[in-house]
Amino acid sequence: MKNQNLGLFDDLPESPDEIICGVDEAGRGPLAGPVFAAAVILCPTRPIEGLRDSKKLNEAKRDMLAPLIKQHAVAWAIAEASEEEIDKLNILQASMLAMRRAVEALKTVPTLALIDGNRCPVMKVQSIAIVGGDDKVEAISAASILAKTARDAALVTLHAKYPQYCFDQHKGYGTALHLERLREHGPSPVHRRSFAPVRALLEVGL
Repeated sequence: MKNQNLGLFDDLPESPDEIICGVDEAGRGPLAGPVFAAAVILCPTRPIEGLRDSKKLNEAKRDMLAPLIKQHAVAWAIAEASEEEIDKLNILQASMLAMRRAVEALKTVPTLALIDGNRCPVMKVQSIAIVGGDDKVEAISAASILAKTARDAALVTLHAKYPQYCFDQHKGYGTALHLERLREHGPSPVHRRSFAPVRALLEVGL
């Protein structure tokens, strides 16, 4: 599975028996909503054109690639950690938890997990962290796309419940519009209370 899974990254053990999954998260920075993660095992005989870091793709391209990934992958899974878990654990540990949940939810058990970033979640599967992996390893790129599209869809759903915050526009990130609505309406149940802009409003009683 080397070529399709590893893309531009080749500093890894080569074995035809290796079952490699790529893992990435989406939503560490926003002030509201869960953090999502995905794990993907790509099929070497069913390549997918155009895989790269989801942040370098526009929304239409991500929305086109996500169903292709689900259709062609050997296995894929999406998981999340809630706002409550983020506030309890901190965002880094909640991201690690979401990634571990995604790997453990795969229907095919991988032998190696390639994690985007500089650290790996604690889990039974052997893992390697790759800085910038979402633009070097196609399996990580695929995971990046699934995590991002799943999170964006979740924030659109939250917009229907809390339309005053315009979650459908900024997806929970701390844009000027979001901060304006946050000051106007105060934090909602899905805002991350441990994040500074939200915590500051709670401290003044909003």
